[in-house]
Amino acid sequence: MHKNILHGDYTSYRTIKQLKLPFEFEYHISADDPVRLVDTFVEEMDLSDLYKTYSRIRKNQATPAQLLKIVLYAAMNNIYSSRKIESACKRDINFMFLLEGAPAPDHATIARFIAIHLNACPRRIMSEMDKIL
Repeated sequence: MHKNILHGDYTSYRTIKQLKLPFEFEYHISADDPVRLVDTFVEEMDLSDLYKTYSRIRKNQATPAQLLKIVLYAAMNNIYSSRKIESACKRDINFMFLLEGAPAPDHATIARFIAIHLNACPRRIMSEMDKIL
């Protein structure tokens, strides 16, 4: 009896086996791309008020900082629908870059983030934006 045991870095589809390699987004995004500005911009902000709106943050999901990055970048690109943001997170390399390898959040998570967490501290975030700009 032959058992088909696959290594963790392989995927299997019927009889085809494919090696999974990590994808480095850094090399595919130019140095002057606006997505890098958003990433740096949010990293320099004090997001303590935003994090205080969470009772807990789950592992293996986008952090509040990553969600803020994708919401800001989506707004820069005239994307306001949480469903369209979700789709962009799954298809667009710039959104994947902002998520830093975290799985794409679903539209309900994005909508909750905007309605509950982001709306709880807009003054603080706007004042942080003024400091950086």
